Amino acid sequence: MPIEDDEVPLNAIRVFVTIAREGSVTRAASALGTTQSSVSRYLAVLQNYLGAELMERRGRRSELTEFGRLFANTVAEPLDTVCFTAKRMCRRNRSNVNRILVRTSLSTFAYSFLIPNLQAFSAETGGVIVDVISSLSQPTSSDNFDILITRDLSMIEPAHDWEIYNEELVCVGSPNHVDGKTISIVRSMPILNITSRPDILPTWMRAMNLTSEDIKSEGARYDHNYLALPAVMTGKCLLVAPEIIVSDLVRGGVLTVIPGSRTRSGMQYRAYAVDRSDNPEIARAFCRWLARLCKKAAIPEAT
Repeated sequence: MPIEDDEVPLNAIRVFVTIAREGSVTRAASALGTTQSSVSRYLAVLQNYLGAELMERRGRRSELTEFGRLFANTVAEPLDTVCFTAKRMCRRNRSNVNRILVRTSLSTFAYSFLIPNLQAFSAETGGVIVDVISSLSQPTSSDNFDILITRDLSMIEPAHDWEIYNEELVCVGSPNHVDGKTISIVRSMPILNITSRPDILPTWMRAMNLTSEDIKSEGARYDHNYLALPAVMTGKCLLVAPEIIVSDLVRGGVLTVIPGSRTRSGMQYRAYAVDRSDNPEIARAFCRWLARLCKKAAIPEAT
């Protein structure tokens, strides 16, 4: 959109600060939930306004110019302050005092465990509405959320935190194919690969004293566990996954845990209730409820 010569392109500045933080146009587009072409257009608008190049090619990569680094470092903090203040003072965001926003980097955990249980929390708390969003980007103090649930992101602002789950891995399959079988079934049935968690299978194999020669690992590849779950429920294949995301499916008889396949991954899920929340008491109550819920999710060891 054309701008007047004296009109500061604030949206373009916000986009450029995101580029600087994320390190590339591609990652900035993902963080902003928009397209690369849109981000590139905003970059061009800002460069035209400033009369200077903000990024330059270095081989196959694009990096900030010296001017670009100086500009980003100068405007990032004031921009964060403006965004944070506006969100805190926005009357629209305060229209429903019985509403909290949960942000998580654990999409499968949210899909298979958290969201199916939210109605119970709402019932316990007199109708509190829980909104859920997912993001893999590092949170900042200007982001709008009350609670962060994560395994791999760090919280850099004041918050109360809870350890909600020490991740345990189990190997599961369809009851039609694995009932009554032992761990040796991994030699004859393919194990699905989850590209977003490449650590899971090697960690589990080490704990089981297995090598790549001991398993049939040419299973299909999926980005996330929630995409692989329908495949393992209906197909002749196995999945090594966090116990908590398959617990309800196991209890419902849809999946079976192979006896002796449980082990710790070393990963820990934590919930953070940020101090700046408009509903801090509800946010903390939610985290305490979630910690209790996760403790109840363990599947009894098969005998």
